Amino acid sequence: MLDKDTLAQVGSYFAQLKKSYTLRLNAHTSHPSYNEAKEMLDGLASVSDHVRAEYNAADGFRIDLLVDGADSGIGFRGIPGGHEFSSLLLAILNNDGIGRNIPDEGVQDRIRRINGPIELKTYVSLSCTNCPDVVQTLNMIAILNPTINHTMVDGSFFPDEVESLGIASVPTVMAGDEVIHVGRGDMAALLNKIEAKYGSVPAESADKTLRPFDLLVVGGGPAGSAAAIYSARKGLKVAIIAERVGGQVNETVGIENLISVPYTTGSELASNLNSHIKANTISLFEARTVSSITQQEGISRVEVTSGEIFTAPALIMATGASWRKLGVPGEKEYTGNGVAYCAHCDGPFFKGKRVAVVGGGNSGLEAAIDLAGICEHVTVVEFLDVLRADEVLQKKARETANIDILLSTATKEIMGNGQKVEGILLTDRNTGEEKQIALSGVFVQIGLAANTALVKDLVETNSRGEVLIDTSCRTNTPGIYAAGDCTTVPYKQIVIAMGEGSHPWLIPIGDLYYHSNSALRRGCVEIVFFDTAPSLFVRCCSCCRDV
Repeated sequence: MLDKDTLAQVGSYFAQLKKSYTLRLNAHTSHPSYNEAKEMLDGLASVSDHVRAEYNAADGFRIDLLVDGADSGIGFRGIPGGHEFSSLLLAILNNDGIGRNIPDEGVQDRIRRINGPIELKTYVSLSCTNCPDVVQTLNMIAILNPTINHTMVDGSFFPDEVESLGIASVPTVMAGDEVIHVGRGDMAALLNKIEAKYGSVPAESADKTLRPFDLLVVGGGPAGSAAAIYSARKGLKVAIIAERVGGQVNETVGIENLISVPYTTGSELASNLNSHIKANTISLFEARTVSSITQQEGISRVEVTSGEIFTAPALIMATGASWRKLGVPGEKEYTGNGVAYCAHCDGPFFKGKRVAVVGGGNSGLEAAIDLAGICEHVTVVEFLDVLRADEVLQKKARETANIDILLSTATKEIMGNGQKVEGILLTDRNTGEEKQIALSGVFVQIGLAANTALVKDLVETNSRGEVLIDTSCRTNTPGIYAAGDCTTVPYKQIVIAMGEGSHPWLIPIGDLYYHSNSALRRGCVEIVFFDTAPSLFVRCCSCCRDV
């Protein structure tokens, strides 16, 4: 199962281990996947003296991780292959205090204070690109809080169980017998939900931590990362406050339009952004959910749910966007039970079934084409009278026999039987005629909505909730700037967000320089102010062009 190159790479990771690890397979030798699992575990054990495989005859199918002979609280029901192979490796590395995904001390303390005991299960598909992030995050929570256990469950191993629970979307996280999360999730989102259900032991000190900076960047996607890096290079004391570095990029499977990079993945790009941030003097605060943003006497104040308060005279909003919802009856009720937002993740649940994709842009047609290879039939529903996708995608979709395309069609309702989706109600926008289509799933792909709820009363936004900015990324509120997908800049593309993120550092630097020379190490950059115009001009001397 694991080739020589993979084992060699794993061996290089395991060379750093100090603790002893046991991978215990609990299953009968007659189980159809027993030999495959044994081959994987034997292979992992062969590359390190710190790892051994153990086999225990038992009903069901489960792999438990033991650390120094004791149960770690982490288990895998199924074989953690495909995208989940990294989850198994990180469960070992993270227990040794190495590898990625280890949160800062503030988040660790928050995890340790959660009330237990708690039994968490995450139902996954090995084709799901969002599932490993959730599994790895909950494994880390289990490592840091010994009263919390977490098990990954491969739905394909236990189809009857999945059917009985009504699971039709992955990842689905259950706490006991209750679903607490469906879909993509980062540390901040998952912690919020676990704390809301189980509560936490109060912190030893009720005093809120105050963190002052020259510049705050809210959001860690392409725009926020660029803004922080450019600002830090000019000597500002910069903090990034984000739920996760990469933001929406983490959900992107393949990226082929980032100039000079013929192909990369969302996870690879997010990792590269993280590395670039850490290569600069930037304070990164991940896994933070912002609860409020205010401004008083020219100082922006950002408070997060953990109680930390960040302040600075300059603030750059780079909060990006999230998948837009239809807002029709049935959508919320059947999310995770027939309503989905990721074809890669949830497509396998609809094998041989009829589905609809709402949205005729690039995302919609890409989803329809992918689903056509799995599902019996795909209906594309587009509100406008034309498709908005690239011509190459339109051509492929029209040539695919089991794809139908409905233009000028509005989605009125997603219908179901109280447990799962059974159909969709549509209206022809030209004739007003209504029709119902029987199907099992609805994939919503209607674009993105700006994440600006926290600042809608602080800065001016348009009818779509996007922050209004000028060509220098100024908002209408002095000291607050915005960049990327949360703004009115057209064409929500990664490369554009990066470019926009490199704009606003100029203005905060000017503001800070004007008020406090110590905030800016000028180097050889010449800054010229004009009293007659609200503009900052930056001019480079002849020895460099680094502006």
